[in-house]
Amino acid sequence: MTYEFDSRKYEKASAHQKEWGERLISELSLRGDERILDLGCGDGRLTAQLAELVPEGSVLGIDASSGMIEVAQKYRKDNLSFLLLDINSLDFKDEFDLVFSNATVHWIKDHNALLRKVWRSLRNDGVVRFNFAGSGNCSNFFAIVKTAMKKPRYAKYFSDFVWPWFMPTVDEYETIVRQFPFRDIRVWADNADHYFPDSQTMTKWIEQPSLVPFLKCIDQSDRQAFRDFVVQRMIEETRQDDETFFETFRRINVYARK
Repeated sequence: MTYEFDSRKYEKASAHQKEWGERLISELSLRGDERILDLGCGDGRLTAQLAELVPEGSVLGIDASSGMIEVAQKYRKDNLSFLLLDINSLDFKDEFDLVFSNATVHWIKDHNALLRKVWRSLRNDGVVRFNFAGSGNCSNFFAIVKTAMKKPRYAKYFSDFVWPWFMPTVDEYETIVRQFPFRDIRVWADNADHYFPDSQTMTKWIEQPSLVPFLKCIDQSDRQAFRDFVVQRMIEETRQDDETFFETFRRINVYARK
């Protein structure tokens, strides 16, 4: 299942995701002529940074959200393009020197299929570099939203609900990666726990993207109340003595070469 996000709200709520991505990009070793695929390019800002590093190459950013792709198009230039495409529908062959993804592939449930398609997309000696959510991520939000889902007013909406994220442990993910003939495989954890500076900033993150899969299931008449319950409980339970607001962000990092 894919989700449509409010790209303009996401731009204002994703500062920590962009920090992770900028660090990821700073660690890349690029010649400048690579062809790069960015899985889940979002608003395109990080994709544009990748394009600056490969002036003799090219970058393609894909995302399943039409709103995200619409906003990303403002970065389009000769070596940078964007395509509305679900990651689950990847169908490239021997095209890319780097398949990059920041804060996205935890939305993909079948990583055996994902890595098979990524392997096919890569040229010989091409690299996979992912950063995504792992086990222990968003522990406060998950506990509170699960409580909300069980409340009598909302439980009827979630009888067939499929949890939207795959967040494995390092060992679980390394086992998946090693099913493929990659070389130089490294899978490691990163603690990126985050203190939001105020309740408004945390609320923006809750609304975009965290609540999107849940609100999609709920009748319009009940959406605001569900949203308000989750936001209020998050503010109450994550407030720190210095009036910041805490959430756990646990990341899985992946490096592998074809």
